[in-house]
Amino acid sequence: MANDMHLEVAKRKPGFKALYFKKKLSESRDKSGWFHTMLHGKELDYDAIYLKGNDGGISNLNIELISSEMDQIDAERFEQFVSSYLFGENLSGDWPLETRTYFFGTDRFGNDLLSRMMIGTRVSLSVGFISVFISFIIGTFLGLVAGYYRGWVDKAVMWLVNVIWSLPTLLLVVALTFALGKGFWQIFVAVGLSMWVELARIVRGQVLSLREQEYVQAAQVMGFSNTRILWKHILPNISGPIIVICAANFASAILLEAGLSFLGLGVQPPMPSWGQILKDHFTSIVWGYEYLSLIPGVAIMLLVMSFNFIGTGLRDALDVKMD
Repeated sequence: MANDMHLEVAKRKPGFKALYFKKKLSESRDKSGWFHTMLHGKELDYDAIYLKGNDGGISNLNIELISSEMDQIDAERFEQFVSSYLFGENLSGDWPLETRTYFFGTDRFGNDLLSRMMIGTRVSLSVGFISVFISFIIGTFLGLVAGYYRGWVDKAVMWLVNVIWSLPTLLLVVALTFALGKGFWQIFVAVGLSMWVELARIVRGQVLSLREQEYVQAAQVMGFSNTRILWKHILPNISGPIIVICAANFASAILLEAGLSFLGLGVQPPMPSWGQILKDHFTSIVWGYEYLSLIPGVAIMLLVMSFNFIGTGLRDALDVKMD
């Protein structure tokens, strides 16, 4: 119900209940695969017609439309039935009615805010995972080759790192978004390409230290290839700092995505995201509908704080110098 708009129930407070008539579709909607459904959801197989809410308001019942869906229904009896059974109690299976409870209320378009928050969770976590994966691949690779080979390779990588590091992160993400376009996948790439710099610096410093260790020199003397030394001997020994940086980058990616969506540069409607919900309703806080902006704001704060706590816990758990 994330995009099932009903203007009759716009801006209803949390806990609002409404009764709907389920109108059968004349044409069946296409059934998508599970992967498409996981990313984009699925459409309802019926059209919901608003009848009445628990605030006493009742819509102008289109009895003729509803009667066409049910065989020889008496209009007056049906309206009495709707008024008597608002919350779906003791409903007969012959009545195609549905009661919806809006636990987080509805937004200005009449969408279920809880459903949109749930879909927004998928967007935020997806951006975090994919952007961190992109930054992990780029940052780890450049850090390994710069620290191991040194010389002109190290100078070239560090020049690139310093150039990217000198640019404000949000400005860089905005520029990449303009270059790649607005959309669901573009935001992953834009955020990922802006977060690899710190990881590359950390990995380079760790590799510069480890390449002088005896086990690395022994591997070189035995004739092992540089690729094997990097991926079999050095990378496993620097996994701790990499995991900690990735956990911190996850929280940063969520904040960047929320900021871009708030500016209108993130995922585009009708796909919901927490930043977009906040953007659409941040002025509602002064009109008595503060829940519309507080709920996504608190969700962003709690998710970012959770991953910061995870990063701190991993740092303490993987630090070999601590008792």
